[in-house]
Amino acid sequence: MKIKEIHSHLNGFEWIQYHQKGIWKELEKVITQLDNELSPIGLNKRIKGDFKKLGWQENNKIMHFVKHRIAIEVQIGKDTFDTYDLFATHLAFYVGDTIDVGVEILPMKSLQSEMSSGPGYYEGALYDLARQGRGVPAVPLVLVGIEP
Repeated sequence: MKIKEIHSHLNGFEWIQYHQKGIWKELEKVITQLDNELSPIGLNKRIKGDFKKLGWQENNKIMHFVKHRIAIEVQIGKDTFDTYDLFATHLAFYVGDTIDVGVEILPMKSLQSEMSSGPGYYEGALYDLARQGRGVPAVPLVLVGIEP
């Protein structure tokens, strides 16, 4: 897989590049090692295992993964929760001083349309984010769109 698109909301990407550049390299490594022959559930499982190997803490009650005050949510192989993550989960943990930035990994529409499990997709999440205006949600975010 590869990263096709990145959208930085409230300088989330820039924050990572300045404060935690190694974290972005880990994210890229996990994504580029994905086999595009895997099923959505297989992709989700592989991502989970790869982040754990890199020392990311998993807590399904809070976020998928947290490391160095950066949260990563993976929206592949499950029902769509990207809007809830963007406008509630990331914001709640940002306001609660648990994270400084949130990252949402989503399939591009071209990949999502091939999936049977119905996850959200990058372009839809970007539209939802853009129509709210510059300051909503009030948390730095990075949307990451992936494709084969």
